[in-house]
Amino acid sequence: MEAGALSRLERSAEAVNARLRAQVRGRPARLYDAAYHTIRSGGKRLRPHLAITCCEMLGGTRRGAIHAASALELVHNFSLVHDDIMDNDPVRHGVRTVHKKFGDAAAILAGDVLFSKAYAEILRSPAGDAARARLASTLAGACVEICEGQSMDIEMAAGRGIPGRAEYIEMVGKKTAALFEAACVMGAISAGAGARDIGNVGRFGRNLGIAFQITDDVIGAVGDPRISKKPVGNDLREGKKSLPILLALGRARGADARAIRSCFGNRRAGARALARAVEIMRESGAAEAARRAAAGYATAARRAIGPYDGPAAAELARILASISDRSA
Repeated sequence: MEAGALSRLERSAEAVNARLRAQVRGRPARLYDAAYHTIRSGGKRLRPHLAITCCEMLGGTRRGAIHAASALELVHNFSLVHDDIMDNDPVRHGVRTVHKKFGDAAAILAGDVLFSKAYAEILRSPAGDAARARLASTLAGACVEICEGQSMDIEMAAGRGIPGRAEYIEMVGKKTAALFEAACVMGAISAGAGARDIGNVGRFGRNLGIAFQITDDVIGAVGDPRISKKPVGNDLREGKKSLPILLALGRARGADARAIRSCFGNRRAGARALARAVEIMRESGAAEAARRAAAGYATAARRAIGPYDGPAAAELARILASISDRSA
């Protein structure tokens, strides 16, 4: 992302971080230490930045959107804490996950605190009662979609079959893109925008989120480990049914298909076998096809904000470019 975009993002992050520090505190101390642990460890605060930027693009202010933006970040961190428990992941942002550091029970409670604090934060919004109700309804709807998407992901991972592209898109549309869409919509509501503008930024957020996840999955499947910070073939070894892997499994034949399947979901797969499987996936064109799919969603996102101009609209365009152009 360009230096100008980074400075805007950093300003949003500073404002949101101040709200989070003020809200995620209390007694017993261990509970709040656990609740703040993932927040403290980092994150770009992209979702709240989208809310603030959409609000500004539609005539609102950072101050008007800060409570909605902070609520989004609280829900995002809640989902990370609970995802890490379900996946039994040991590390996030380079530090031990909440359940590994504090235990499963404390992590579950910490996630519940973050979820509850999110709605308390919405009630502090300077918007009127009707707008606050819409903010809460939008966030609640996104939370339900996130849970549905996570459940779909678990079922897909456990199933023996290979899901189709439509099923994958539905899953990531719920698990990942729903909160991007909610961020943009909540920013628009905070600005007092009408139905047309809310619809436009909602479509921007939904398509941005899908492009984000597909691109992330391409990086996880065939990305350079020096940049992605993941071992070669990590997603293949983990048996992740992401779009590039699904496309590769559908395209490969004969020895190539056997090479990929021998590593898929096989945590004991060796480095040489994984490197070969990743090379086959690249040569099959699956990764490039997934990137084209991401580009299609990025184009749809770009069209959704086509009617707008000004610094905030340019910022949304830069965010979109920075996400869709990732090439690790």
